[in-house]
Amino acid sequence: MRSIEGSKIVIVGLGLIGGSLARALKSRNSKCHITGVGRRADILQQALESGSIDAFSTNAQAACQGADIVVLAVPVLSVGDILREIAPVLGSNTIVTDAASVKQHIVDVVHKVFGGIPVNFVPGHPIAGSEQSGFEASSATLFNNRKVILTPLDHTSAEAVSLVSGMWKAAGAQVLQMGVGRHDEVLAATSHLPHLLAFALVDTLSQQGESEEIFRYAAGGLRDFTRIASSDPVMWRDIFLTNAEATVGILDEYVSDLQKLRKNLLAQDGEALIAMFRRANKSRASFLCMLQTTTENPDKP
Repeated sequence: MRSIEGSKIVIVGLGLIGGSLARALKSRNSKCHITGVGRRADILQQALESGSIDAFSTNAQAACQGADIVVLAVPVLSVGDILREIAPVLGSNTIVTDAASVKQHIVDVVHKVFGGIPVNFVPGHPIAGSEQSGFEASSATLFNNRKVILTPLDHTSAEAVSLVSGMWKAAGAQVLQMGVGRHDEVLAATSHLPHLLAFALVDTLSQQGESEEIFRYAAGGLRDFTRIASSDPVMWRDIFLTNAEATVGILDEYVSDLQKLRKNLLAQDGEALIAMFRRANKSRASFLCMLQTTTENPDKP
């Protein structure tokens, strides 16, 4: 079986995720050659000088010639353009993977570009990040004990999956596998909906007549709840547009629950409120316990 040791890895997009992957692999002494690809030579030079990459290029096609692994760490709607650019130079053994938050759209794009899904394409998604973006926000420890979900198809090469899994493990992550559709449903509920709500709440408050005064007197709860509204708008636009169906599905459930909450508030139904609050308390406590267990036992899924 091939190993990432000595592999030529090309990371297209040295933002938070791509930059952190490069930093993590280098900081853990992974003996692979990493080429960073991006549009801004100054950022790429910064990455080179920091020791996060071994080489860089602003030309994705040129950089991907002879690559063992190509990682697409770019916004969802940019993946197709990159694939069309690099397709002519990909070798028969070159493994391509991505880091997008949406998987069905990526699979569809790959199928459109190649006329099918190559056996060496491994859809992937690191469940890690922050509201910050860009190479400056990247960190060698971003993936420590964080989950990476791979969504291989039935015909995906086992060797390709193993190599991509090994790469993420070398960066400190725990690797899980999931079906493409199930991934998009789960992420719509656990990641996409919270971001949508944070953006919506901040936007609603900003349109109040005295919005400046509202924000001036806001407490830590608003800051904590809306932290993720500082995330990259372009990236999240792409995510919502390409996972709209699953997001709207969970959004409709949430809107229905909000209508029940509204009814209970107007009816002064304290028992219904406290029952809901207690359910939420219990669920969050279980969630935190699960996170603690995962941190202490990183090999446990």
